Amino acid sequence: MPNVAIVGAAGYAGVELTRLVLGHPTLELTVVTSAQDAGKRVSDLYPALAGCELTYTTPDVGAIVGAAEIAFLAVPHTAAMAIAPALLDAGLTVIDASADFRLRDAELYAAWYGVQHSAAGLIDDAVYGLPELWRSHLQGARLVACPGCYPTATLLAAAPAVEAGIVTSDRVIVDAKSGVSGAGRSVSAGTHFVAVNESVTAYKVAAHRHTPEIAQGLSILGLAHPRVTFAPHLVPMTRGLLSTVYLEVQAGTDSTEVLALYRARYAGEPFVTVHDLGRMPSTAEVRGSNRAHIGLVVDEAAGTLVVTCAIDNLVKGTSGQALQCANIVLGLAETSGLMTPAPIL
Repeated sequence: MPNVAIVGAAGYAGVELTRLVLGHPTLELTVVTSAQDAGKRVSDLYPALAGCELTYTTPDVGAIVGAAEIAFLAVPHTAAMAIAPALLDAGLTVIDASADFRLRDAELYAAWYGVQHSAAGLIDDAVYGLPELWRSHLQGARLVACPGCYPTATLLAAAPAVEAGIVTSDRVIVDAKSGVSGAGRSVSAGTHFVAVNESVTAYKVAAHRHTPEIAQGLSILGLAHPRVTFAPHLVPMTRGLLSTVYLEVQAGTDSTEVLALYRARYAGEPFVTVHDLGRMPSTAEVRGSNRAHIGLVVDEAAGTLVVTCAIDNLVKGTSGQALQCANIVLGLAETSGLMTPAPIL
């Protein structure tokens, strides 16, 4: 039974990962760290996890190495690249939920994140952890870079059309909405209840850090020189993410044919559902789950394929996907610990 450490376990993504690992039939959670909440019991900070007797500790590499074989990093960017090299050198498998190893170009990382990459030598070793698109690369990986929540939903929405070559333009428009938990546990003026409640706000339009990650994924899928216009929005809900992607397609492209294409591409995927024509997904139907639900239509008058993907930003967008990747890396059933049905209400 592999022992697991979660670094940054008191944040929203970290505590969701804690919840999932505690319910995993094979993994054993042995270490949970939090610089801010060290010394507090998990069940005291999060009473919903009343059965957990673990106490948060400071993120000490020696303690982690001595107690775990696999480490999940649920930490902000820069924190992951500071600790990952030592964990890898000690023989641990690292599943990183931060942005530090997602981009393949260290200079591009520096341009978008405003800091030089201190572990650039590991970038080529990192496997991008979106199983539905690049599952084969994950088997036996030592360092996994889990995608951001916006890129996850966007790339799942666009991939079948791009791979099939029906997209006729490198111009891709992404309109996406996220719940407030995507901003993390720390409160800011823009995420305070008074600012968010009963209001929808576009933010960081054409400047969001997930933009180059989306473009990189589209390029790997086969779009030669992606030109991504990305408009994220903050909506007054706790969790959930909806990404609507607009792709130009050939004249005469039929919705029924595209639906068949998407269903063939995702056939057998345990966490992806492609809805019937005329039905678009909602965030409510995937809340709390590792699922991605997709709906599509071809706007024939505009020559545009419109694809919407709904995920839970804290599960398929972060912690659930990290666990899905870990299952593959460890040779376990990919769905292990992730098949509990989502709450209906």
